[in-house]
Order: sequence, then structure tokens, then C-alpha cells
Amino acid sequence: MAAGSTYSTIATTTLGTAQSSVTFNSFSGYTDIIVVCNLAISSGTGNSKIQFNSDTGSNYSETTVEGTGSSAVSSRYTSNTSIILEGSGYLSTTFQTVKIIHLMNYSNSITNKTCLVRNGGAGAGVDAIVGLWRNTGAITSFTISTTASTFVAGSTFTLYGIAAA
Repeated sequence: MAAGSTYSTIATTTLGTAQSSVTFNSFSGYTDIIVVCNLAISSGTGNSKIQFNSDTGSNYSETTVEGTGSSAVSSRYTSNTSIILEGSGYLSTTFQTVKIIHLMNYSNSITNKTCLVRNGGAGAGVDAIVGLWRNTGAITSFTISTTASTFVAGSTFTLYGIAAA
């Protein structure tokens, strides 16, 4: 049986100049949304992070599993002000990172919101993150930002909707 098209492209942002954050706030009518990012930062090293509905309170938790090919680590964080989207802060100027962020049941108003994040960067390793936003409100906007420097020009952020996950 041939599969139909599952993902609908909602928006794509390609940075023309360096920016410290990207916000999406125009999406609805899907059960899940996926964000695919291909990015690097302009100087130093750091992390990228996500916040929902401009919530900067200590309402976020995450569990991370990561591997570099020579070692593996897991970690758990609670009461954060965002979900960190990398395991060991491996965003850098020397390589690009590809990440996939899956926001499940983002529009329901019954449960706290969960996201799954997968990362990979040549020379850095891979990791998987389960993030939790302790809020039952629907996600109506989210911001991906960096903790150090800016995302370089040419970084891309593509938002997809899944109509019936």
C-alpha cells in the first residue's frame, strides 16, 4: 500500500543575517508539528533552546541520552526555564547541527506538553532528548534561541504539520 503525504510544510525560515532566535506562531489544525533545523552559531560554543508561549518560568524538564562514538552519557534536568536542545552544548562555529523537534498533541488542553528531539552533528555526536513543558494550555507559539552568540546566516528552520498522527 502506498503511503500518502504525511507532512505538510507550514513555514520555512532561512536566516539572511545572524539572529539569536526564531519564533513560530502561525500554525493550527494539526495533531503534531515537527521542526527541522540545520544550524550553526557565529562564535564560541553553546546550546539552542525552546520555550513555549513566551513562558520563561521554571516549568520545563528534560532527559537526555547522548553518544560521541567513544562515550555515552545520560542526564536529567528539572525546573528549567526552557528545554535545552543539545546534550553537551555542542553547537559551535566549526560544524552544522541538524535537529528534529517533534511536538506531540500540542493543541490539546488536557495534558502537559511533550517533545522529542533528535540531534546529529559531524564531529560532535548524536543525542535524543525528551522534553516536558508542565502546562496544559495549547502551544500557540514557540521560540528557538541560542544561549551563546547567534545562529549564522543560512541556518534553516522548517515547520511541518501532521494532520493525523
